[in-house]
Amino acid sequence: MTVDPHTPPQGTLRDWVDRRAEQTGNRIAYRFFDGDEPLSWSQLRDSARKWAQNLTAHGVKKGESVAILLPNGRDVIECLFGTLYGGFRATVVNLVAGDDAITYALKHCEARIALVGPEQDELFDRVRHDRLTRFSLFCETAAADLHPLSPDDDALLMYTSGTTGRPKGVVHSHASLLAGGWTPALAHALTEQDCGLCVLPIYHINALCVSVMSTLITGGTLAVARKFSVGRFWDQCEEAEATWFSVVPTIISHLLHSDAAPTAATRARIRFGRSASSPLAPEVQTAFENRFDVPIVETMGLTETAAQILSNPLPPGVRKIGSPGKAYGNEACILSPELIALPPNTQGEIAVRGPNVMREYLKNPNATRETFTPDRWLRTGDLGHIDNDGYFFVTGRLKELIIKGGENIAPREIDEALYSHPDVVEAAAFARPCQTYGERVEAAVRLRDGSSVTPEQLIRICVAKVGAFKSPDTVFLLDDLPKGPSGKIQRIKLPEITS
Repeated sequence: MTVDPHTPPQGTLRDWVDRRAEQTGNRIAYRFFDGDEPLSWSQLRDSARKWAQNLTAHGVKKGESVAILLPNGRDVIECLFGTLYGGFRATVVNLVAGDDAITYALKHCEARIALVGPEQDELFDRVRHDRLTRFSLFCETAAADLHPLSPDDDALLMYTSGTTGRPKGVVHSHASLLAGGWTPALAHALTEQDCGLCVLPIYHINALCVSVMSTLITGGTLAVARKFSVGRFWDQCEEAEATWFSVVPTIISHLLHSDAAPTAATRARIRFGRSASSPLAPEVQTAFENRFDVPIVETMGLTETAAQILSNPLPPGVRKIGSPGKAYGNEACILSPELIALPPNTQGEIAVRGPNVMREYLKNPNATRETFTPDRWLRTGDLGHIDNDGYFFVTGRLKELIIKGGENIAPREIDEALYSHPDVVEAAAFARPCQTYGERVEAAVRLRDGSSVTPEQLIRICVAKVGAFKSPDTVFLLDDLPKGPSGKIQRIKLPEITS
């Protein structure tokens, strides 16, 4: 069971866990920090089978949602694989989404069983509905015949952030979830000799597919941290003997502005770092690589596509700074408003089609229909173009465009101008209603500790780089910018925070 560059993984999650245990049972699959015991492939298989039998004996039906409210650690790996192994729909709950969003997700998915960690007891008591009960992490194994499985059966339910209304429940099958682990393994040439470092929350699609599922596909090892720590990151890379890591732009920026640095041995061992979830400012990427001598591979993905759809090649391949790269394992194109594929260097909406694409939005046929074109291209909502070499460039989100005096302004342009100052750790431009222009441009910035940079200086930088019309009228200096579970800055919250 190796990574086939031409054929997506066949079978179910159960098939892959069983075969990994049969082929390399004693090899460590997932290891943890702070004293948690590692899991070999055989131990993972045995644990998953135990969980699957217990849930089946408890009366959980095939395809039924099982809610998982757990932070990173051994428990969430065991519960996730146990739920998938049993043929249930693993409903991985975003623990920082807020009580209202979690309550909605638990009701909407109709889960009757929840797997809850002790740290989440109070949260669970606040958000649970009357039909939802906690299932013990320490129950005894019960004999039960497992449900039969096929690749098209439901495997994962994950709710989007809900920035444009109620969260939407993204449904992935066993086939698309496995493909979500295959696309990064293919793009990054991952093998069983690789060890990844996971510092992103597994209740986010990036960590779940790119880190956890790619490890299943390759038979390698993944070291799982409880959460990202700027002070411990490089030490964890060294302790785990990591050869790669997947993070987000805000983490890259925080590492760049910290005093910590990898040892020479760690630098030599790490093949690449991976950036995803939001665009990486070219200045930040260049400064990071110059300081740490660790190449960063920028990528792009969605919850709806089991994470990755685009990636830059590994060195020595051509990495184009400012681009999330090319399609690996799926097709991607640029669509016109009439849903016609556009030629290179023409702006439109990025669309994707392939084995990693979701089946549907749960109980939301209208949203599902609007997201797919008649020939099954999934519309991402991202604006961009493709160059003559097949590399994609993202200019912004359709719903985030700032429309000032009838002109479309992509917030990313302003973000990158702000990041060009070395003291800027986080930056995000956003729209504010304006009687004169309809909307005006504003921005929020977090500076490194001790910086004396003023908003006026930052505005002057923007004027020099993007022109006065596109530059922010106001720049707010904040201690921290609001972020989602993956570390992606949430622009939608900035107007309220800065009002």
